[in-house]
Amino acid sequence: MMCDDAGLLLHAYLDDELDAAGSAAMARHLEACTACKTRYEAYAVMQKALSEPVLYHRAPDALRARWTTPAASTVTTLPARRRVMPLALATAAGFVLAMLISAPAWLHWSPSRAAGDAVMAEAISGHVRSLQGEHLMDVVSTDQHTVKPWFEGKLDFSPRVKDLAGEGFPLVGGRLDALEGHSVAALIYKRRLHVINLFQWPADGVPASQVVAQEHGYTVIRWTGDGLHYVAVSDVNEGDLKQFVLAFQNEANPAMAR
Repeated sequence: MMCDDAGLLLHAYLDDELDAAGSAAMARHLEACTACKTRYEAYAVMQKALSEPVLYHRAPDALRARWTTPAASTVTTLPARRRVMPLALATAAGFVLAMLISAPAWLHWSPSRAAGDAVMAEAISGHVRSLQGEHLMDVVSTDQHTVKPWFEGKLDFSPRVKDLAGEGFPLVGGRLDALEGHSVAALIYKRRLHVINLFQWPADGVPASQVVAQEHGYTVIRWTGDGLHYVAVSDVNEGDLKQFVLAFQNEANPAMAR
């Protein structure tokens, strides 16, 4: 389960409205994801606060009397209610339309975005997960000739490992991860105090141009080249991450620098 999916199901999970499989999947995700667990705990506190008896009061007698108005009176007021209903519906429709227009881009889902968005969402989740505890690196080294051999025998491809310290993006290590159901190489670079995760795995198709996205405060750049898929993720600004990608591509393909 990804963080976007968990965010949509948090309230249902809190209200015990998910089936057994959904509840189990959500419980596993909350155990592994600190961010979603924090949101869940905040919702739980809010739910408890809203259920406090002090917030509920008995309706005034005058209002309760109006609820028990004889049926004849109800009939006489129906025409007026019919006149009011179209206005109320129009107001509600306008409110919903305004909410949709101002909603974040990730809410406007379409099948054409699904595949790319899923990979980027997984990459962001992998990036966030890597920053928790000791999940960032399996091999710690600034030497590409140490990091690259570490992956041998662990993957069915050879990842491209480049030293970009001279470009302001020092290599600090790597680890194994998973995207799209594939085992992938995750190379870890730094930009001052920021971490950049660069995921790599084999590509079957032709090279593809860059796709840049901003999601939940992270910049994601995806491209395909040299027989590999690449996804770079970080909380650095978009300009810095584009500079990193360009530096990596130039090192990976010296001809591009000429």
